[in-house]
Amino acid sequence: MPSIYINIILAYTISLLGILIYRSHLIASLLCLEGILSLFIINTLIPLNIYFTLAFIIPIILLVFAACEAAVGLASPVSISNTYGLDYVYNLNLLRC
Repeated sequence: MPSIYINIILAYTISLLGILIYRSHLIASLLCLEGILSLFIINTLIPLNIYFTLAFIIPIILLVFAACEAAVGLASPVSISNTYGLDYVYNLNLLRC
């Protein structure tokens, strides 16, 4: 097995372990989910770049979308944390007005 696949599996395992350990903190859980999403993008792009040589622009497009998703996805919990003063999931009741 090539070392890049071992590194991807190790990074996925660490991200999954981070979600299990820090599941009470909203921001830490979302950061671990972002890592898993990035690993999924990497896993789908490696075979595409190996077998389809004209796909060099696709990683740039996916990185742009991932950066926009990360900015929006992490700005909302930061604003929740600033509003409520904490980021514990069990103390947040987001259905209240």
